[in-house]
Amino acid sequence: MLLNDKVVIISGIGPGLGIKLAVRAAEFQAKAIVLATRTPAKLDQAEQAIRDAGYTTPVLKVPTDIAQADQCQTLADLTVEHFGQIDVLINSAYAHGAWGSASESSMDDWRKAMDVNLFGTMQMTQAVLGQMKKQQSGSIVMINTMATRTPNQLESGYAVSKGALKTAVQYLAQDLGPYGIRVNSTFMGWMWGAPVIGYFEGEAKRQGVPMATLVDQVAGQIALRKIPDDGDCAMAALFLASDYAKVITGAQLDANGGHFLPC
Repeated sequence: MLLNDKVVIISGIGPGLGIKLAVRAAEFQAKAIVLATRTPAKLDQAEQAIRDAGYTTPVLKVPTDIAQADQCQTLADLTVEHFGQIDVLINSAYAHGAWGSASESSMDDWRKAMDVNLFGTMQMTQAVLGQMKKQQSGSIVMINTMATRTPNQLESGYAVSKGALKTAVQYLAQDLGPYGIRVNSTFMGWMWGAPVIGYFEGEAKRQGVPMATLVDQVAGQIALRKIPDDGDCAMAALFLASDYAKVITGAQLDANGGHFLPC
């Protein structure tokens, strides 16, 4: 299967994409899954989702704030201690920050987004490199956003931090290629799952319109005419993590149903 015999670290375990990444990794027969987020309860929820899906994959849960370099290193060290290897890192942890336009946003808020989305992700990446270099193999996948492709002024700080990460990936891919380590990005847009459903429910109530009306408006802008399921988006990231993509590095894969169509 896609992840057979691979030890997979997933940062940013939450009720949407993060949990789906964990469940899909188990489905694709990962050797072990290491779950990381700041909130222990979310780690428990992710493990339960794996068990509820019928998988017995070994799971290591490590509360981790990727903005703290020492916690990133502890996560990497515990992974090696328990499983002897690190094959995949999915960097899904993020901080969205306040909504606001580029011209009016607080730069303190932008710095907070940068601390997690760029610097935190880089710290988590650097923490696993010692083991991956020792193995002469590894795959790192960054979860990025369509907001870096098509500007949405209200997500300016978040998008700018993710845009910086997009550039970092190109440098990492070239830097780490001689060690057999691949680094790629997936760019997600709307994803049908708990967070987006909650958003639509709230907007429908606020605007006094049926939820289906708002969903149809968004789906009409997407080439596939539907909002992609977050579990399907997870598969795109795990494909890049797998040996099926063993000659792909520095790639920017859009997994948004054709909402963004590059020329």
